[in-house]
Amino acid sequence: MRKTEVVIVGAGQAGLAMSRALCVRGVDHVVLERGEVGERWRRERWDSLRLLSPNWQSRLPGYHYRGADPHGFMTRSEVVAYLEGYQRSFLPPVETGTAVETIGRRGPGFRVTTDRGSWLAGAVVVATGFCDSPAVPAFAGRLSGDLLQVTTSQYRSPAALPRGGVLVVGASASGVQLAEEIHRAGRPVTLAVGRHVRLPRRYRGRDILAWLDATGILDERAEQMRDLERARRQPSFQLIGSPEHRTLDLGVLAAAGVRVVGGAADAAGRRVRFRDDLAATTFTADDKLARLLLRIDRFVERAGLTAEVAPPEPVPAIRLPRAATELDLRAEGIETVLWATGYRRRYDFLRVPVLDHRGEIRHRGGVTAVPGLYVLGLRFQRRRNSSFLDGVGADAEALAEQIAGADARAAA
Repeated sequence: MRKTEVVIVGAGQAGLAMSRALCVRGVDHVVLERGEVGERWRRERWDSLRLLSPNWQSRLPGYHYRGADPHGFMTRSEVVAYLEGYQRSFLPPVETGTAVETIGRRGPGFRVTTDRGSWLAGAVVVATGFCDSPAVPAFAGRLSGDLLQVTTSQYRSPAALPRGGVLVVGASASGVQLAEEIHRAGRPVTLAVGRHVRLPRRYRGRDILAWLDATGILDERAEQMRDLERARRQPSFQLIGSPEHRTLDLGVLAAAGVRVVGGAADAAGRRVRFRDDLAATTFTADDKLARLLLRIDRFVERAGLTAEVAPPEPVPAIRLPRAATELDLRAEGIETVLWATGYRRRYDFLRVPVLDHRGEIRHRGGVTAVPGLYVLGLRFQRRRNSSFLDGVGADAEALAEQIAGADARAAA
């Protein structure tokens, strides 16, 4: 049985940021990782994936992007290399190939058991992140067994799919990107659209995320939200990180030949039913976008930037034809259903009472009701960008300050 002051579970961006913050404060700790550093980027992302945020926005505690293309978008392998570079920059105490099996109370601290032995610690930080297990609706189990069903974490490329059409369910960042990629590969694609956040890639001559950064939107704090739980459930931005800085939205996809329908509601055998909500969801997304662009325009005026940036640009509303509310996948030649329906968190290893009825960790800013147990990397944990490569560091610093000042260290 080994001892340390803090155990960090996970060596992705959140776990590494937490380790760096503890190293600076002289707190003894270990980072336990089931695979390798950046495991999910290595094993659970599709081949052509690029970050949605520009490279200059890749900022972690004590480390930032130093390459020659600050306005580009890192590929999957480049993100892995970035995390490996971060690891080399301060040499955190990471134990790879170590799967955490249980975390339970042991006196005032915790006992963490792994497949390579056990640890005693005064504090534990669960840094397994927001994108954990794909959230597939229950009715997926009623689809015909001869259909291929894949999630975004399983999908790699169009070539790996069987012949025939593809139904992509979900139109946030992953859904629109994969719908376009599969369509460009020559496959007929139907995209089922639910609630989504439409954004142009660029506005007034700058990347849209540069505007969200400059206006302070990404730094908006959890306590400022009227409905924090709704804000945490907000879909990811409908964006693509391409070398051409292209905008990708439902209008672009429909014009290219992708069939767009409402949100998937139910299924049985080879038949899928869709909600008759396409007009409503697109109208809501357009209305929110118009208000966001107006907020940016007002910021430009207040900051005296009018002469430095391009003038306001009209963003046309999305107008789509009335969509079918039911499809026979066999008749349509659809052989694959790709679920781009987001993620849920799984904490099967936790043996402490901190989970709510949905299986999520109850916390306030990453601090749970169990003394010494923390969580990091969740959506809108403290700020709107808490789950971003650019935002997790600020949360890590805040938690590290609290851990360093707590009596959890003495309990190890």
